[in-house]
Amino acid sequence: MHLFDERENKTEMMGRPLADRMRPGNLDAFVGQGHLVGKGSLLRRAIEEDRIFSVIFWGPPGSGKTTLARIIANETASHFEMFSAVLSGVKEIKAVISEAKSQLRYHNKKTILFVDEIHRFNKAQQDAFLYHVESGLLTLIGATTENPSFEVISPLLSRVRVMVLHPYSEEELLTMLKRALNDKERGLGALSLSADEKTLQHIIRAADGDARTALNNLEGAASLVKERRGKKKITLAIVEEAVQKKALLYDKEGEEHYNLISAFHKSLRGSDPDAAMYWLGRMLDAGEDPLYIARRMVRFASEDVGNADPNALSIAVSAMQAFHFIGLPEGDLALAQAAVYLATAPKSNALYDGFGKVRGAIKKSGYLPVPLHIRNAPTRLMKDLDYGKGYRYAHDYPGAYIPQEYLPEKLRGETYYAPTNRGYEKIIKERLEKWYAIRERLKKEREEQKK
Repeated sequence: MHLFDERENKTEMMGRPLADRMRPGNLDAFVGQGHLVGKGSLLRRAIEEDRIFSVIFWGPPGSGKTTLARIIANETASHFEMFSAVLSGVKEIKAVISEAKSQLRYHNKKTILFVDEIHRFNKAQQDAFLYHVESGLLTLIGATTENPSFEVISPLLSRVRVMVLHPYSEEELLTMLKRALNDKERGLGALSLSADEKTLQHIIRAADGDARTALNNLEGAASLVKERRGKKKITLAIVEEAVQKKALLYDKEGEEHYNLISAFHKSLRGSDPDAAMYWLGRMLDAGEDPLYIARRMVRFASEDVGNADPNALSIAVSAMQAFHFIGLPEGDLALAQAAVYLATAPKSNALYDGFGKVRGAIKKSGYLPVPLHIRNAPTRLMKDLDYGKGYRYAHDYPGAYIPQEYLPEKLRGETYYAPTNRGYEKIIKERLEKWYAIRERLKKEREEQKK
């Protein structure tokens, strides 16, 4: 390569966004997601031994899905094809399949197909390469921010592993930002810029676990510093300008953010609307992201109110949507309305406790099979295998209720949801007790008939 070519390539690289330039090229440089690529993990061994399997990476934006796909491309000997589900159709997939056959025939190379935003592929597009994934011609790597269970067809989903990526922690994002500031080849190191911990923490909190957003905001702040000649320090004021978000009134440990949201949450739980409005106002005045507060209220509506007042969730979601529509300053009143409603609603954590028990049962017992009588039976073969046999249609019985087992056999008799006597849950409790009584009566009648 000539010197001119090297300069041209470097210029081209520096013209790309910082987040793209700072993508690690190998697993050792990759930050975070240790549960997937840590030492000795299944995925890491598969990459290192060039035995990569079909996988769908499911995680929020900026969690490293595309980066992991590119690392796989760099560290395996396979032919790599990459395209977006948004821009490609069946025609492009057929072209990839044709190229994959050529690579295997003439170069003895397998093909890895990376599909970004795989949830946007329709059924026809997914069907187009299903057979070739099954035959091994294509190794599929998909990336999605949506739950694959709802967006990927079952035949394809059964042929891949789904691996979940988590939002990056503050420590992991701090590592990335410092690396970008110091890297002279791909990052901002040649500018000799500095930034203190408080400034970097504001970039991190504004990113909300998204590495791409954090690096883009750092690059935006660096651009503002370059425009103001003579200055080499990225200050908090410059970051606020670049991010378009005021920093909260943090103390040096960053506790104030957590103290305020804790006070707000506990005031809601304690049914104190005055305190709830006060802490809401304090957070808004400090520059907290209103949508962060709205998200916390949506969670609170399910966790601390639950079915004691089913309207609580609708009120919280409506407040978030209203704020999206109106914005500041008028939108703050919608948040205040939701806060007062949640504070004065009857409280129950029965839903929270019940679902926690369910998660524990799943972890303990594993993925138990669905009982035959409540399986779907759309085909003759399934009916012949007793799918749906013995199922009783509730609407054929008085009150649209007939006792039958719905849990796996191993878990029969378990109770996870225990409604309280507060609010609407009192009605739910009375309804359940009535159904339980019917169930026990019929159970005794069947036992007597057997005698």
